[in-house]
Amino acid sequence: MKASRLALLLLSCSLYTVKIDSIVKQKMRKNMFGTDGIRATVGTAPFTALDLYTLGTAIGKWAVETYGEDATILIGHDTRLSCSFVKSSLKSGLLTYPICLIDGGVMPTPAVMQLTLKHDNIACGLVISASHNPFQDNGIKIIDGTRGKLSALDEQNITHNFHAPENKKDYAQLGEEQYWKDALDIYCDYMSSFFEPNFLQGKTIVLDCANGATHNCAIRLFEQFGATVIPFACAPNGKNINEQCGAVHPEQCAKQVIKHNADAGFAFDGDGDRVMAINKHGEVRDGDDVLALLLDHPIYKQTPTVVGTIMTNKGLQNWIEQKGYALHRTPVGDKYIARTLQEKDDWVIGGEQSGHTILYDYLPSGDGIFTALRTMEAIIHSNNNEMHTFTRFPQVLVNVPIKEKKDLTLEPFASIIKQNEQQLSNGRLVVRFSGTESKLRVMIENDDKKQAHEIAQHCAQELQKALGV
Repeated sequence: MKASRLALLLLSCSLYTVKIDSIVKQKMRKNMFGTDGIRATVGTAPFTALDLYTLGTAIGKWAVETYGEDATILIGHDTRLSCSFVKSSLKSGLLTYPICLIDGGVMPTPAVMQLTLKHDNIACGLVISASHNPFQDNGIKIIDGTRGKLSALDEQNITHNFHAPENKKDYAQLGEEQYWKDALDIYCDYMSSFFEPNFLQGKTIVLDCANGATHNCAIRLFEQFGATVIPFACAPNGKNINEQCGAVHPEQCAKQVIKHNADAGFAFDGDGDRVMAINKHGEVRDGDDVLALLLDHPIYKQTPTVVGTIMTNKGLQNWIEQKGYALHRTPVGDKYIARTLQEKDDWVIGGEQSGHTILYDYLPSGDGIFTALRTMEAIIHSNNNEMHTFTRFPQVLVNVPIKEKKDLTLEPFASIIKQNEQQLSNGRLVVRFSGTESKLRVMIENDDKKQAHEIAQHCAQELQKALGV
């Protein structure tokens, strides 16, 4: 009798363990895609040779199921050293399925987006890049040929395929590979069609290309429109991408603007979908400022609503409302902005502080080069050479490293957040996990900057401790 009960107990424990293991695996599957694709340090999961092969098969299976056999996939990448390794490992998996891969080489993320959307024969695009991250990291972004950004269901299907890979049975059905040598020329020609010839004549502009994917096309486009270009961080060596340059370090571009007495400067990130602007005095204008500047452009003056995020500065919101527009906030991530703009026919502009600016009349994603050109058009049209925008609310952002992301609506996290928020005299508290890094971000916006800094530090320390770091 005792033996029977013991057997039942062991069976129950075993089933419980299997159930818990299944729940853990399901949670792991939900986390494969962050706010901007899949990203990690090369050499760690899923950026090992075996994982990348499996990921290639997962994407290949999804592509055949979604677009049919012989679907064409365009691949582009930035300048980081690991791109060749990632690309070759990924291709090995992709080509186990009957698809056609077109390798465009080094190109900005928006170039892959534009070419994928504008060419009916391209089903989807893949970008190998970790955007603004250091060279040790890499990432994969997937672009749908109809919508641009992937749907949540597509991300779930690819994640499921990755965790439950099928064994290839018919190796007579394989994919093929081609190379697209003039892809960048087509990208530049299409962008050029949006602007008047020589509209930048007489302007001296610093372009900081972050030693990344824009280095071989941004300069030629600005010079094509008549600008005198001062290039900075335009000599990639595989390891210097985003290193003390680009959109994450715009102060370096600002120094070049002052040094060369330039009219303006623009700092892109590693894959070219973000940009920061700098006025002639070396003052940095972030993504919120760029939105304000662009609202002086005739094309965007008719939009009823501007799309921002929970991080959009309250000062911009006040400025937008005073101008007669409305501000709609989304979660952090340009994909949420793109989805919102897609749902509204007359909403055409949105962006993030970080420099992702989406101009929906051009692309359903950010393009740093296009945004910079449109911003210059707006500045020239409004004669706002100083790049005056709005009065900014003091904003403090604290980043703390974490080992594990947990539900912040649960205790004790919810109480910690609420208690700190109640201490604010007049402001907002936003707590979130980074979608691309193992970090917790605590942002406080308050009219008292000293108080904002103190509360942000205190809240971050309490949460970090509660998370068990």
